[in-house]
Amino acid sequence: MNKAPLTHLGDMPVDVFLRDYWQKKPVVIRNALPDFEPLLSADELAGLSCEEEVESRLIIGEREGQDWQLLHGPFDDDTFSSLPEDRWTLLVQAVDHWLPEAADFLDQFRFIPRWRMDDLMISYAVNGGGVGAHYDNYDVFLVQAEGVRRWEVGGLFDSRSALKPNLPVKIVADWQPEEVYDLNPGDILYLPPCVGHNGIAVGDDCVTYSVGFRAPSVQEILRDFTDYVGERLLPEQRYADQNLPLQANSAEITADAVQRLQTLLEEVVSNKENLAQWFGKAMTEPKYAEMDLAPEEEMGADTLLEWLEQGAILRRTDSSRFAWTEVGDGGVTLFADGAAFPCPPQSAAFVKALCHEREFDLQQLQDGLAESANQAILQILYNQGSLYLENIDF
Repeated sequence: MNKAPLTHLGDMPVDVFLRDYWQKKPVVIRNALPDFEPLLSADELAGLSCEEEVESRLIIGEREGQDWQLLHGPFDDDTFSSLPEDRWTLLVQAVDHWLPEAADFLDQFRFIPRWRMDDLMISYAVNGGGVGAHYDNYDVFLVQAEGVRRWEVGGLFDSRSALKPNLPVKIVADWQPEEVYDLNPGDILYLPPCVGHNGIAVGDDCVTYSVGFRAPSVQEILRDFTDYVGERLLPEQRYADQNLPLQANSAEITADAVQRLQTLLEEVVSNKENLAQWFGKAMTEPKYAEMDLAPEEEMGADTLLEWLEQGAILRRTDSSRFAWTEVGDGGVTLFADGAAFPCPPQSAAFVKALCHEREFDLQQLQDGLAESANQAILQILYNQGSLYLENIDF
């Protein structure tokens, strides 16, 4: 079911969190989710890690005579039965792709733009289990779900920071924590990008939920955006130098030549429409682009409406990502799973509602369905696998 975004993290209003902590400094928020209930059991998490489509890892900590080990799923019963008694962690990525309740759980964090959110990773650890001291290049909320995890926090790190050599996992060398916290169920540790941290399970059955965010690097932005723009430029659009003055040295690349080049690039890059279209597509790209979400059979708009009239629920596919941006004529562009759909002004409110909620019944959609353009939007989204129907019997 749709979950409203949180207004408070424990006793802290989210606007205070955004003002004082978001992308500024770490904070531990006690009892941040006071009514929190785990989304799945340890056995169910282990079962997910045995599925071929699910990204999972096992990290076994160092012990006498043995260094860190990293295993990639899918796993099986023999894998788990052969694990040592302590110092290991199971990590399952993108649980929200496979568990509707996990996708709904993430909706609570929509006080950060939903298109910034990446996925929900869940880790299960036995006593002493962890992944070593490390840093991430993105913000993360670490929600303690079960058991106790001790977090060591301190220092800023980047790609130039020294790592322990010859290990299958990236562990910061010479780790020196500045703060240490024990988190209990419902507590949250928020970490901005590049802050060092090291989580260690205190006792068995330690479960932590990691809410991670997308933050493309400038390197990725430049490469992808220039490819996007380059595909749309005509070959006749070229460097030019009208009113070229006579040069004393014909081999010199003058400051004027460099300025002409800079102006040419600025005219292309500073086009806000190009930026918005590329950004919307990039930030809604599926995490696993190889996943085929499309239904076995396409469905017409009339058939979709018939199912809704019979009580079906239209729900966003758990792995799907929606966003929108306004365009100059009052219309909007809808972005869904890396595709862009220009929508007329009369569809703007309908599109915004589709992006805001995760599921709809006929009553919620009724007003908008009078527009044929909105019916077409639903048909397109269903047939590309971004929406699906619940409570139906094909």
